[in-house]
Order: sequence, then structure tokens, then C-alpha cells
Amino acid sequence: MGMFNTIGDPTGDQWRKDSTLAKLERINKALSHEEPDRIPISDFFWGSFTERWRRELNLPPDANPYFYYDLDWIATVPNMDPWIRPFETLSETQEEVVVKTGFGAIMRKRFDAPMPEMSEWEIDEFEKLEQAHFDDPADKRRFLEGGDNQIAGVGDGFERNSPPWIDTVSSLRPDFPVFGSMIEVSECLTRLVGQQNALLWMGLYPDEMGKVINRIGEFYLECAKAELEAGKGLIDGFVIWGDVAYKPGLFFSPDYWREYFKPWVKAIADAAHSYGLPVIYHGCGHVKAIFEDYIEMGIDAYNPLEVKAGMDAVELRKEYGHKIAFCGNSDIQVWERGDEKEVEREVMYRLNAGKGGGYIFQSDHSVAGDVSGKTYDMIVKLVRERGVYPLDLGEFDVEI
Repeated sequence: MGMFNTIGDPTGDQWRKDSTLAKLERINKALSHEEPDRIPISDFFWGSFTERWRRELNLPPDANPYFYYDLDWIATVPNMDPWIRPFETLSETQEEVVVKTGFGAIMRKRFDAPMPEMSEWEIDEFEKLEQAHFDDPADKRRFLEGGDNQIAGVGDGFERNSPPWIDTVSSLRPDFPVFGSMIEVSECLTRLVGQQNALLWMGLYPDEMGKVINRIGEFYLECAKAELEAGKGLIDGFVIWGDVAYKPGLFFSPDYWREYFKPWVKAIADAAHSYGLPVIYHGCGHVKAIFEDYIEMGIDAYNPLEVKAGMDAVELRKEYGHKIAFCGNSDIQVWERGDEKEVEREVMYRLNAGKGGGYIFQSDHSVAGDVSGKTYDMIVKLVRERGVYPLDLGEFDVEI
């Protein structure tokens, strides 16, 4: 694999810090299966973790883990709602808010709870899904204007009128390699109709549902193309978000996924590659049944590789060599327990996946408030000290 480049104005990098260009080289080398100066490190952080981290490390109220640790990459999300519209507030108290979003999902967000609850969907019958028509995928409000959107606004926090995606990209670009992102069909269906309805309708109406999947797949491919053009010369990579598995295995049969979902994942990856950008696919659960397919599609790295779902980057490296890179896989449950010796063993073991490049160190999902600030601080320092090439992992070395 060759080195990736960002297509765009070649003078644009003059506005980036030298440390940022070094991080970009580090990420690109790792994703090209070359050994950079050290194994890159970053993560996805919940607000509950950030609050705890600030408190435990006596940091100011505006402290941010990405900036504090000068992490190696960051992902950004445009407006991916099928219908671009403000949240409809159905009820609101000091404890919670209930809104209907641009996915037509009715979401209850308790302010003291880590994540929202999707309780109902505007599309609650298969016939409604068949007849649904989405807003223009290239609508400039997705990328160039602020406003409400479900993915940015209703999560572990609650935000109205999220800033324009392009402004977020531009503000982060001097300090980090910035990745754009787009969901694929499986992720859309979970938000649009709920996972239970989606799987039920695939079982009851497999062919008809396949046609719907193809229509939604084309929609998000066009969204991705519009985002790539809007961010041309400003983004350094691309994330495809798409959960397709539980802990034991896939939501649906591998053959059904290959027939209807896979072509659209490949098309989005191909579009990003046409702009010279590496692609990281984010999918939770046990995906071993289709892991070869991600390699075949040319996905550059797989994330998050959940340990609790039986995924192990070191064992995958042994099996697949350097056909694909890995991003994540450090056991968050070990991080949550916070035992220093156990954390050290966990981190050092995962660094073996970085032999020959091809590894970005992160958790095997995201960092929530169950992880102490002191534990994460220890992890970053450990990766920075022991993840330097050539790797010397001592007693933790595993033969690949």
C-alpha cells in the first residue's frame, strides 16, 4: 500500500502546525503499513469521561483530551439526517427532553443518563419505509450551515443548533489530522426505524427490503460524495460508521449483507479513495464472518474491534498479516477496573498489533465516565513511551 495524500491546494498545509504535519505523516504511515516514529493514539470520548478527567486531574473547565494530549487524529460528523429540520420538542423538564429528529425518531434524553432512548419512529410500518423520500443528499445545510441534527445533537450530551461541519473541520485542522465521516445503510436503519423493525422486515420482505436498502445506500453514497467535495483539501481521511453485529455475530446472514449492504460500503470507500483519503470503518460486535470482505473492499483500517465481542487485533494480525490495519481493540473493561498492573498488561499486549505498522491505539469502543482520568493519563503516557519504533515490548512481546 502506498502513502495517502490529501487532494487539494498544496499550499494549504502552510497553515498547519509542524506537530500536526508530523501526526498526519504518522497516521498515514501506520495506515500504509509502514512503521512511523511511534504508534498513533487517539479515541472517542464521552462527555461524562471528560468531566471526570478534568476533575481528577485538576484541569480547567474547558480542558479537552484531544488538545491536552495532542492526540493523533479526530473524526467529524456532518448532518446525516434524512430530513433536514429542527428538532421538534415534544416535552421538556429540568430532568429530560423528548424530541423528534430529522430521522423521524422520537428520542428521550435524560440529562443525568449517559445515552438517549429511541422509543418511537415516524416510520413504523414497512409501507411507509418503501414510500419515504429523503432530502437532497448534497443540500449545503449538511456541510456548510449550522442546525439541529440527530447524530451530533442527541448522544451522551444534548446540543441544539450544532455548528456547521465545515467550521468544525477548519477549526480543528491546524491541530489534528481531521477525518470526515458518513453512516452506511445498517446504521441508518437503526436510527430511522429501529433495529427490531429493520430485522423483522428483512425477514418478512427480504427482496422488497433489499430494494429499500439499495435506495438508502445510494442516498448515503451521494451524501458522502457531497461531503468529500465540500471538504476537499481540508480533510485527511474518512470514517464509515456502520454497526452490523452483536457480540455473538452478525445481525443478518453474511449472504444478505454481501448482496445488499456491502456494495454501498465499497462505493463510499471507493469515493473517499478517489480523493486520496484513507478509510476507517467503524463497526461494533463480532464481524469475523465478513472480515475478509472488508479487506476485499479495500477498507484501510477496522475499528473498534471489541474485545468483549471476541475480536483480538494481535490474533487478527497473525491471521491476516498486513492486508488491513487495525484501530482500537484495547479492552475498555480493563480500563474501567483501573488496576495499574492489569492496564499495563492490556496496553502492552495490544501494542504487538503495531509490528510493521498498521495499528492505531484506541479503546475497543469509546471512553466513558467509568474510566478514571488517572487511568487514561497512564495509558497515553505508556503508549507514548513504549509504542516507539523499533518496538521493544520486553516481557509483553508476542510473536506475530
